[in-house]
Amino acid sequence: MASDQENSQDANAPDDTSEKEITRGITIMKSIIRDRDKAVTYNVNWNADNQLIGSNAAKLASYIGTLVRMHIPITATRWSNKELGSAKDKIWTEILRSFNIEDTTIRKKYILQLAGKRHRGWRTFLTNKYLKDKEKNFVEYDPEYPVKYAIFITEEEWVAFVAQRRDENFKKVSATNRERASNPTYAYKKGRLGYARLEEKILDETKSDATSLPPYVLWKEARVGKDGTVRDDVQHIYDECETLSQSISTAEDQENRSVLSRALNVPEYPGRVRGKGHGCTPTSLYKNPRRRNPSNQEVMETLQALQAQVLQLQKDNERYRCMEKCSSQLKETSEKASINCQNKFPEGISSCQLYLSSPTYRLVGKGKVHNTSGDLLHHRPLPDGHLKVSVDVVLDKDALLPIPDIVSETTLLRDAIGSFVAWPLDLIFIDDEVFAQGSQQLSQKIGSRQKNKRDLPVTYLPKKGAFVPRYQISLETLVDSSDMATAGAIRLLDMEEDIFGYSCTETIGKEDLEHIFRHQELGVGVIHTYIRFLYDNFMRGNDQLSNRFRFVSSSLVNKALICREPDSCREYLVKRFMASSTNNLYLWPYNSGCHWLLLAIDPLKEVVYFLNSIDGEWTNYPDMKQLVDTSIKVFRSQRQARVPRTKSSNITWIKVQCPLQRNGIDCGYFVMRFMREIINMNQIEIPITYFDEYKCAHYTRLQLEQIKEELCQYFIEKRLISI
Repeated sequence: MASDQENSQDANAPDDTSEKEITRGITIMKSIIRDRDKAVTYNVNWNADNQLIGSNAAKLASYIGTLVRMHIPITATRWSNKELGSAKDKIWTEILRSFNIEDTTIRKKYILQLAGKRHRGWRTFLTNKYLKDKEKNFVEYDPEYPVKYAIFITEEEWVAFVAQRRDENFKKVSATNRERASNPTYAYKKGRLGYARLEEKILDETKSDATSLPPYVLWKEARVGKDGTVRDDVQHIYDECETLSQSISTAEDQENRSVLSRALNVPEYPGRVRGKGHGCTPTSLYKNPRRRNPSNQEVMETLQALQAQVLQLQKDNERYRCMEKCSSQLKETSEKASINCQNKFPEGISSCQLYLSSPTYRLVGKGKVHNTSGDLLHHRPLPDGHLKVSVDVVLDKDALLPIPDIVSETTLLRDAIGSFVAWPLDLIFIDDEVFAQGSQQLSQKIGSRQKNKRDLPVTYLPKKGAFVPRYQISLETLVDSSDMATAGAIRLLDMEEDIFGYSCTETIGKEDLEHIFRHQELGVGVIHTYIRFLYDNFMRGNDQLSNRFRFVSSSLVNKALICREPDSCREYLVKRFMASSTNNLYLWPYNSGCHWLLLAIDPLKEVVYFLNSIDGEWTNYPDMKQLVDTSIKVFRSQRQARVPRTKSSNITWIKVQCPLQRNGIDCGYFVMRFMREIINMNQIEIPITYFDEYKCAHYTRLQLEQIKEELCQYFIEKRLISI
């Protein structure tokens, strides 16, 4: 009996194919990975039916297969399973990093449907190779674990997959499908070419001006063998389609069955077009989708959107009336003056507020007006009735520039931060004039202010037991008594090479100090000055801290420059990372256009700590994230670091649960305090729940005032302001 069992087992065992099998490596598309790390992307083309074509179409299709094997488990039986949502998003994100594809719903749907086909093909390949014999029958013995594909399949997944495939219901479905596909009436003979690329090939060879071919023409060409002969039954179907196409209208072809389906006498499946291949739908082919009545949910969403628009119009109208009233109070006592006109601007550089008059009159940003004779904008004369303005803060992220910048092709105000633009004279208001009204009203309430400028400013009259900002008071007194009281006056602060990796000079204007005194939004000059304070008071002379913490310049890497000059931003970051030989944490205050946040980057461990005081996600800043990821990968390549394959495309981003602000002003103050606390803790790794010593839901006003006090004390000690 034992001998019979052994013979029986030997008879069912697979043949030894170790010598016959052609050895071939697994497909992981290393060339795409290498090019991606070099920031090289591939262009792809689409035909008139929204199908993938072009020289890189096959490469993209193969890469999709690789990503599917990496991110989708073989045990996933339904592609529509919601649990696969995050994995699908990962596949889509990886494809966007290497291929120039529009990030639209229709493109994503096409790619993910193609990924679903690749997943089914991958599962079928494993079944045929390891679970079936040469006659395509399921084997009785337990198939060995495919070690060759160990990077894609775990042993636990393999056991579960084998159990799924050995299910009796699956075997019945598999047998039915195999029998149906074993002997097709009209066999497809173009291999992996596909209908879309076949159409592209025909149009190129015939040099036709057409952008698309009828489905039945492609169907026939797809069944022509290598010898060029056409079977009689295939030609008969084609001729019948030619006849039917003369008598059936396009509308009838769309609403019922297509010409090809009629000739073949087969049913028409919804959502696809026979003879056109993957991705072509009746909507894309006929350009006239069927109309349907909106659902109740869609009606309610439309109604809510209209109500929101009406509410916004009411708010804009109220804001316009308030602005009109405030502007009328700022009229000059001249008959020519109006709410939109300021005839005089101080010479030099002055802090200003920027307005737009369309579609509503509103404040959209803050900056500095440069009123100097013979001033040019990008080597060109300024338009009549305009002045040169540098944009510091954006209050309306959707505001358009009055005159688009033709040099940088910038049209939005938020993309012009740190740049010079032309702004209409009647829409510029000097900050001193805007503040004058509020100061006058305040003086009337608390009494006339003493003429001596050294007296305590009215805004800082302390209450009993309240915190007294002594250094702020002293600095404001110094400013009022010095030449800094003059609009356009500036001070220069030298920034050593060790701070940002290059020597530079930071400009501090009166308006920067006013922002501190009045607790307003901060510009890059104040942030950089505080970084110099941290360097001088914490890191200078302390080798441990100076070797552990570094800074990234917000002047060289910000929202505007990332959009206009991404290569220079990446080069600066990589050069900054390469300057260290040990683990460093790079602190980068990032300005997104109207908000400050902090990135703490450990390039050696490839970890990025994300500290945002408004509880936003890093996905809200895709340009910034892509720049950081690319810079770390280039840094990795330049230092020739070896990274595990599972981590080669993954850089760890950690959202730190830091204190949150409760208004739209404090972000800059929060970033400064974050940097101080990180350096004070002397830790490269930041806990996800933030440091226990500083953990809180919100910083108090006193905690922010302490930061301002340090800044003002530093200004005084550095003798930047003197009488």
